Amino acid sequence: MQRYMLIITEVAPYVDGPAGVHGVLEQATTALRELSSLVDCEARVVTDVRPLSPEDLSNADVVSLFTIGETPFSPHQRQALTRSWGEGRTKLLGIHSSTDACYGWDEYGGLLGARFNGHPWTQSFEIEVVDWDHPATRYLSSPWPWHDEIYRFRSLVPDARILLRVAPGQLTLDGMPQGTSSDPLPLAWCRSVGPAKTFYSALGHFPSAWETPAYLRYLLGALEWLLGISGD
Repeated sequence: MQRYMLIITEVAPYVDGPAGVHGVLEQATTALRELSSLVDCEARVVTDVRPLSPEDLSNADVVSLFTIGETPFSPHQRQALTRSWGEGRTKLLGIHSSTDACYGWDEYGGLLGARFNGHPWTQSFEIEVVDWDHPATRYLSSPWPWHDEIYRFRSLVPDARILLRVAPGQLTLDGMPQGTSSDPLPLAWCRSVGPAKTFYSALGHFPSAWETPAYLRYLLGALEWLLGISGD
C-alpha cells in the first residue's frame, strides 16, 4: 500500500501570525517531496489547511509541518490529527518554525514536544551530536559547522530524546549573567509515546540548509525513523 506524506507550509496569508516570512519554502517543499519518494511516500503539499478534511490528516502516514503563526486548524482537524498521532497512524515531522505556530491549540506544543521561545541569535556556530544512535544523526560529523537562526524553547517535554544541540560556549546574550546563554540549547529531538512518534528539527531557515547533502540525509533519516524503515 502506498504511503502518504502531507507537507503543510505557511504560505497562505492567515490573518493571525507572521505567515509567509520564510523564503525557503519552495526549496523546502521540493526537498521534502524528493525525500518522501525515497521512503515510498506520495507527497501532497498544502499551503492552506482549511480545505483539508479530518480524514486527510488522519490518513497521512506523516504530516510534515513548516508553519508559523495561528495556522487555522479547525477543532475537527485538531481532534483527528491528535487522535491519529496518539494511535501511531500519523507521525509528525516538525521543521524550524513549526514550534512557533498554533498558540490557540493547547495540545499542539505537546505534539511537537516544545514551544518556541525566541531566537536571539542568527550566526555561524557548531552543532554537537548528542545521540549517534539514530538514523538521522549517525551519518553526521560532530562538530557540524552550521549557520542558522538559533531557537530557544519553553515547555520541552520530559521524554524528548535530544539528538542535536548547540555546542557549548558559543553564544552570548546581553542581559544574561556574564553575557552567556544557558547552554546547552537543543536543536533536534524525537519522542515516542507508545506508538506515537514525533521528530522535530529547528534547522532550516536559510537556503543553504536545503542545498546541503548532510542536512538532506539527516531529514531522510528522520523520515526513516518515523516510518519504522530504519531502527533507532
